[in-house]
Amino acid sequence: MTAPQRPTPPRPNRAAQAREQLARSRRVAAGVVAELTDDDERTPVAQVPTAASRGLLSCHACDLVSPVALEGQPCPRCGATLHHRKPASLARTWAFLLSAFILYIPANLLPVMVTESILGTQRDTIMSGVIYLWLSGSHLLAGVVLIASIIVPLLKMLILTLLLASVHFRSTWRIRQQTRLYGLVEIIGRWSMLDIFVVALLAALVRAGALATIIPGGGALAFASVVVLTMLASLSFDPRLLWDAMDARPSSNLPESDNGRS
Repeated sequence: MTAPQRPTPPRPNRAAQAREQLARSRRVAAGVVAELTDDDERTPVAQVPTAASRGLLSCHACDLVSPVALEGQPCPRCGATLHHRKPASLARTWAFLLSAFILYIPANLLPVMVTESILGTQRDTIMSGVIYLWLSGSHLLAGVVLIASIIVPLLKMLILTLLLASVHFRSTWRIRQQTRLYGLVEIIGRWSMLDIFVVALLAALVRAGALATIIPGGGALAFASVVVLTMLASLSFDPRLLWDAMDARPSSNLPESDNGRS
């Protein structure tokens, strides 16, 4: 007597799984886009009292809150000099950023590596390295080099320019999104040294023998300078300057209870 056979479970439909995964990806992407595009009209910025409006400032070293009258004096707790905002933040950021914009052009036009051999002299730029990797079939590596060496520095400089212009014109348009953009610059800044490794990667692609000499070109120095200058510009910028425009609004934007108290 044979035992009854168990019914085999139905095989999952691959098409249904693909549709479900695509729908899940669309929901995640829609959530990210909605968070980035959420404006201050649909979700107004909360009107809350700030330390600056109360005549207070915080120490950048230990976060001790002190009266604004102590600005320029040592912190009572750690001894660091108290500042309401980073000193000369806009001037230093503009100086570093404009220098980075100027050096960005020779960094991409001048050769980062010069190879001298018995066959002649070969000069390689960053873009020529990207083209070489793409034509040789290393598409992923070419994309990494393109993003790390060209797109990321340019993106950082454009974002910082937008933030500086917003502070200059005292704009409060999408101020929360502007703050997120500065956070994006900080995240990208952690990978800025990847650009330096790209130059070493391009140098390693040349298989030269004993009769060849590889020397760094002028583009390598300009490229390293762009990386350092964008990092200094990001560190010099004070994101609290973006929110100072909110404090400068007329008191009519505040709730009536706050106006009555003032």
